[in-house]
Amino acid sequence: MAEEAVKKPRRPIDPNSAKYKLGQIAAKAYSDAQEAKERGELVGWCSSNFPVEIPETLGLYVCYPENQAAGIAARGGGERMCEISEADGYSNDICAYARISLAYSKVKDAPEQNMPQPDFLLCCNNICNCMIKWYENLAVELNIPLIMIDIPFNPDYEVSDAEVAYIREQFWDAIHQLEKLTGKKWDDEKYKQVMEISGRTSRAWLAATACARYTPSPFNGFDLLNHMAVMVTARGKIEAAEAMELLLKEYEANHEKGESTFRAEEKHRIMFEGIACWPWLRVTSTGMKSRGINMVTTIYADAFGFIYKDFDDMCRSYAKVPNAINLEYARDKRIKLCKDNHVEGLLVHTNRSCKLWSGFMAEMSRQIGEACDIPVVSFDGDQADPRNFSEAQYDTRVQGLTEIMEMKKEAKA
Repeated sequence: MAEEAVKKPRRPIDPNSAKYKLGQIAAKAYSDAQEAKERGELVGWCSSNFPVEIPETLGLYVCYPENQAAGIAARGGGERMCEISEADGYSNDICAYARISLAYSKVKDAPEQNMPQPDFLLCCNNICNCMIKWYENLAVELNIPLIMIDIPFNPDYEVSDAEVAYIREQFWDAIHQLEKLTGKKWDDEKYKQVMEISGRTSRAWLAATACARYTPSPFNGFDLLNHMAVMVTARGKIEAAEAMELLLKEYEANHEKGESTFRAEEKHRIMFEGIACWPWLRVTSTGMKSRGINMVTTIYADAFGFIYKDFDDMCRSYAKVPNAINLEYARDKRIKLCKDNHVEGLLVHTNRSCKLWSGFMAEMSRQIGEACDIPVVSFDGDQADPRNFSEAQYDTRVQGLTEIMEMKKEAKA
């Protein structure tokens, strides 16, 4: 109670700050789509790893069910929405994002985060197989068209020309379907402009996340989990590029001044593996900060930094997202992040919702730990269903990780 009594009031957000601008951009994505719907335009729902550049070039408004589900879960509505889907017969073993989205398509209202109902669906299966059935069910239940892109799992380090050609033809077919469906026309020059803006946004974002190489880090790693929403929804918009460049400037300035958005002494630096535990974001963040642990890097944030030079390169980029690549390539990307950012430990979220991601993490995290000589600890949780998380277990695991990191530091002293 004493600690509560001395707690300082939340500081207002500077309207000129990157945090404020990014928050406004994320909110505007929903309001713009709602206004388009009210004007009679067709609005879509889109999976997060479908190229945002395609609807942006066509001038289409799309919303992202994964982002909405994360927002609903973070604001306390995850369990309610999951139970609605479960009452309709959906298993509580499937992705909680899917359960929330399927529930929303039925009840069409969630005070935590509303968005317009879709007239069409865009989906890439480079995330997981559950995504396929999730979007197929939405299409059937809502009686609307679904455009599905098949991006094969890549067992190699590089994406072959044959795979690029296979993906390219599907994307062009999707574009032609969208032209016919919406009456909008593709413009190659507009695409080049969107591609340049998207690359500019991504370069700034990746440079900002790379500021974690500084010790101490100029930011709290949980900031990235909030800012990355813009990378999913608005990467091809000029205001997103400008806001990300501002974020980079702020982080560089923090480093120069010896400041950070991490409001504690940075005693330890870790990598967080997996999707955020959105219903328990404050608990997971506080559990680290109270021990002086800063989550300085995560593959989850960097995954949405897409940089490419042409349409074929775009196809290649979307075949290299985290869940579409082999264990060895995925491992090496994480090892590089750990080494570049001077990571001392790895905290793995064994996410009940995301079985594809969590399934190979036991072996991958073991290899990362050995390669980087860092301790690895995991906790059970869920990206959106609060019932699958134990605060006591999380606290115990983070405390154990802290003790091991402290022992290793003492041994090196």
